[in-house]
Amino acid sequence: MNDWIAGARPRTLPAAVVPVAVGTAAAVGVAPVVAWRAVAALVVSLALQVGVNYANDYSDGVRGTDADGARVGPIRLVGSGLKAPGLVKRAAFLSFGVAAVFGLALAVAVGWELLVVGVAAIAAAWFYTGGPRPYGYAGFGELFVFVFFGLVATVGSTYVHTGEVTGLSLGASIPVGLLVTALLVVNNLRDIPGDTVAGKHTLAVRMGDQPTRVFYTALLALAFLVVPPLAAYGRIGAVVALAGIPFAQRPVITVLSGAKGPALIPVLGATGRLHLIVGLLLTAGLWFTA
Repeated sequence: MNDWIAGARPRTLPAAVVPVAVGTAAAVGVAPVVAWRAVAALVVSLALQVGVNYANDYSDGVRGTDADGARVGPIRLVGSGLKAPGLVKRAAFLSFGVAAVFGLALAVAVGWELLVVGVAAIAAAWFYTGGPRPYGYAGFGELFVFVFFGLVATVGSTYVHTGEVTGLSLGASIPVGLLVTALLVVNNLRDIPGDTVAGKHTLAVRMGDQPTRVFYTALLALAFLVVPPLAAYGRIGAVVALAGIPFAQRPVITVLSGAKGPALIPVLGATGRLHLIVGLLLTAGLWFTA
């Protein structure tokens, strides 16, 4: 059981919680917040995150990208031989199934258009590293993360309460998406050597080491720059998210100093904490000034 928990990569789960929290807060004052819908949206987001983690483990494992000893970072169930590939694939689809069930409940209550969004999200999660032409191997992983764990998850979490796409939810989704994208960028920065050997042409591999470091820094800076304009929607409290700036200092310094391999693992943790802190601050700011 411990292996399965580790394989689900629990440290990545805040990335699924933040957009739902921010999106729900953006709905406050626009429409009544329905508790069960918020919970269902959270389950969908978490299940998709776990599902994509298992799916990546399976697909990278069977391709040999995660050959034992070739990479650093979290445990790889298939690549390390801890679990049979078929079992990990089944775990991925079980997770996607949970997301589908709760997503269907939301679609029945809110609108069938959510089914289209849900199908697209599950397909994007699987084909990130799965299928004959995985787009994660072609450098489009960051785009997927920004769109689905930033824009779609945040706006969708507002939509289940309001039934509409609001300007505030779109605006709030941008810093959420930028910070979660930064997580993937630093992860891929760490994995440049192994991914290059394995033929996995991530954006980091395509850009190269130094440009990727600059890109990571730019994502964090832009995330904070887009927060103040949210006050234009009457949510002046959104600016409290700027209190997260000091938490960006250490990971940026580490990345720009040229840290490589295992030395970047703490940056992953720090970036995850930054995403969570800014997300919670933004949630509180939006909620209490509605």
